[in-house]
Amino acid sequence: MPNNRCFFQFKFIIFTILSVFLTHHVNGEAVQLTSSNFDELMKNELVFINFYAEWCRFSNILAPIFDEAADKLKEELPSGASVVMGKVDCDKESSIASRFQITKYPTLKIIKNGQPAKREYRGQRSAEAFVEFIKKQLEDPIREFNDLKELTDLDDKKRMVIGYFDRKDLPEYDTFRKVAINLKDDCQFHVGFGLCSNEACEIGQYIEIFDASRAMHPPNQPIIVFRPDKALSNDQDETYKGSLLVYDELNIWAQEKCIPLVREITFENAEELTEEGLPFLILFHAPDDVENVKKFKDIVSSKLTDEKQNVNFLTADGFKFAHPLHHLGKSPSDLPLIAIDSFRHMYLFPRFKDIDEEGKLKQFLRDLYSGKLHREYHYGPDPTNELTDDSRTPTVPPESTFKKLAPSKNRYTLLKDEL
Repeated sequence: MPNNRCFFQFKFIIFTILSVFLTHHVNGEAVQLTSSNFDELMKNELVFINFYAEWCRFSNILAPIFDEAADKLKEELPSGASVVMGKVDCDKESSIASRFQITKYPTLKIIKNGQPAKREYRGQRSAEAFVEFIKKQLEDPIREFNDLKELTDLDDKKRMVIGYFDRKDLPEYDTFRKVAINLKDDCQFHVGFGLCSNEACEIGQYIEIFDASRAMHPPNQPIIVFRPDKALSNDQDETYKGSLLVYDELNIWAQEKCIPLVREITFENAEELTEEGLPFLILFHAPDDVENVKKFKDIVSSKLTDEKQNVNFLTADGFKFAHPLHHLGKSPSDLPLIAIDSFRHMYLFPRFKDIDEEGKLKQFLRDLYSGKLHREYHYGPDPTNELTDDSRTPTVPPESTFKKLAPSKNRYTLLKDEL
């Protein structure tokens, strides 16, 4: 009898352990990430992380929704999918929070192949939206073409990276795919297989960029090339000359090409851009005015690159962003025009055609840094003589409008109040 009692106790213990395990599995909670398991889990193809704090009201609202999404995801994805939904208690794991520069709770980040995506998740906060977002992220970001003639039909307003490989099962293609996953929101990625394996592959017949590529790469060698948004910039085509077996090397090169010095601001990326904390120098233009967009980009690239640490250079559709124009006392009929948004006030560049005048646009930025723009908006132009005219009537500069697109205080607990 004692043996039977031990046997039944053993069965009870096993049943209890299995019950706990199965309950946890069925509930599908997001994986708790700690310093002990973090680096190992980052080896997955995609990790979606909820950075939270237990004392944060918004974190507590999100927690059950995020766990529900983890449960739904397990049901909808194949069992072998290299995907993790994880959560980090930032008070307990402060080193991880610092590593990812968390400044508000909750923050939702995507890690792709061990590399943090440039953009946070800012969409709808529901289990269904999270699952659809992850499934979208897992879609193949590379479009395959079967004929070089197809390249002539690509959108010339998009920046793209184009690859040529003999086969898909090459390690070089695996590197290319990882980079494409990381930069899919910034560039289009295209690939062709077996198109350049012999001398009969007349690449240059269809697109000029590959004449140089063919000369630098013998047959049976992979080729990676960058093609800029030719309709919107004067950037040049470029062939990648580094190793296709080193992910970091190709990723850095592709980032430099895919993320230009002058970016377009939209309602989708405005929150992300405001979080960078730099003033905006914005060209507001008509949707079809590509020539002035090119001119602005050329001037920034040739004259203002040393200012890129101090300001964000942007273009904006003046029809979509009519509200900021209204604050400046302008309308779409006044386009194109240039303005600075300092996140306190907006300042209008006096005459757009003056951007061709050497140093004029750079001086406009320097006047922002020195406080001259703010001072002159309050009191009018600085006097040219030594006497101060105290009778000048103060004015109020137009209020910043892009600051209102910064992270909402109704959605996050902000740890810093710079925005």
